[in-house]
Amino acid sequence: MTVKAMPKETTVAMTAPMTTARVLLATSAQTLRHTGVRRWRAASTSASSIAGRSRDLRRTRAGSALALAGLRHPAAISATIARPAIQAEAVVSSDNDTQNQMVPGGMRAVRPPARVHRWWAIPLTVIALAAITAILVVSVLPASLRAENRAGEEAEFALVPADAERVADRLAFDAVDRYPAAGEFLFVTVREPEITLLDWFVGEGEPEVGFLSYEDKFGTQTPDQQRQFSVEMMRTAKETAEYVALDHLGYPAEIIPGDVIIADLVCLEANEEGTTCIDFAPSDDLLDPGDKLLVVDGDELETLDDLSPILQRHEPGDVIEIEFERPGEGTKNGEVELIDAGDGSGRTIIGFVPFDTASADLPFEVDIDSGAIGGPSAGLAFTLTLIDELTPGELTGGGQVAVTGTIRIDGTVGAIGGLAQKVSAVRQQGAKVFIVPTEQGEADLARAREVAGDEVQIVPVDNLDQALAALAELGGNGLELGTPGADYEPAS
Repeated sequence: MTVKAMPKETTVAMTAPMTTARVLLATSAQTLRHTGVRRWRAASTSASSIAGRSRDLRRTRAGSALALAGLRHPAAISATIARPAIQAEAVVSSDNDTQNQMVPGGMRAVRPPARVHRWWAIPLTVIALAAITAILVVSVLPASLRAENRAGEEAEFALVPADAERVADRLAFDAVDRYPAAGEFLFVTVREPEITLLDWFVGEGEPEVGFLSYEDKFGTQTPDQQRQFSVEMMRTAKETAEYVALDHLGYPAEIIPGDVIIADLVCLEANEEGTTCIDFAPSDDLLDPGDKLLVVDGDELETLDDLSPILQRHEPGDVIEIEFERPGEGTKNGEVELIDAGDGSGRTIIGFVPFDTASADLPFEVDIDSGAIGGPSAGLAFTLTLIDELTPGELTGGGQVAVTGTIRIDGTVGAIGGLAQKVSAVRQQGAKVFIVPTEQGEADLARAREVAGDEVQIVPVDNLDQALAALAELGGNGLELGTPGADYEPAS
């Protein structure tokens, strides 16, 4: 009797589909390589990854690895590839037949690409390298080669969204009860980074990106002077916000006039679009924003109130001597030609807009930690948050409300810069309501609504009372606060 040779296990997989096949060595090597990749990726997961998602990500990557293994060896992804649906390639009658015929019918020898294909690889590689080089070049070239601001001047910087942060976390006081609110006010910030030609290309046409010239960003100040001026504006904004909030609630609070600091020079003529001043007052030849006036026409100044009687003894066209202090440069002096106020009052003025440097004398200490943030645009947000934390109930109605706008001693709300960029930051934060100054003007408000779309409701207000009324429509208790501070008595 002739004894037939027993077929190998792999041969059984080809001739008897019901038998489980052994994993091919090529596939095992692939699996081991990708298993190693998965272990390495799991070990190098960033600490900032969202908790609970890493396992899902590894599972997805493992699936991708197996898919790649399948592309390389489509018949040998796993042992389960041997299914009843697979048909035998040949009937094997001996070990020799098995060894000679175990090559699957679909596999072919690997051949090098044809000469014509190799030829096309050269120009494609050149094109790819040229594209990469172009990207690298525009990523280092200055944006001023092409970018322009709204006035058509070369732009070196961009005004872009930064963040929308909780105000309550930055407040501190302990002399009276504090009523933490479930809702929250957000104050909004922007950035003004230097940009490259690539940044301009990406941001061009985006409504929430504005391009700034050097003068737009720094004016006539040096960067150091501008930073000092910005910090001073934030200090004043905080003190004014504290005064307005406590005064609104009936607490005994007073305003003490401060130094005479120049916020801006009077513009005598602007361009047709009203975006750029083309003729400043004569004082612009000597003074810059941020300068502090020390002596005018021989008289020392302590507050802005000291300036009026000095100017009353002069007429427009008179030239007087001024001594002033410039941040980072020390004391300077020079002559200034006086001008008419131009408002029909007949007043004689130097030709500058004073910065509000008044300080608040409060019945108890309030601390607002502004960190490295400068500028006055968070004044209204500080005011509303302080009122909310000093009174029971919910000023926001329990929701999240973003706020921007300066606050003046009389409670009026002033315009700010970068409104469209701030709307973008609010939208990204997820807030649905944004209280802004009416003083921004219709064009600025229209652009803000364009950026907001249907995601953020823009609410313009003129003053603190209008802001409280707008919050009441959202369910807040701003019209029911009363004057709880009227009976306040400092602890002995």
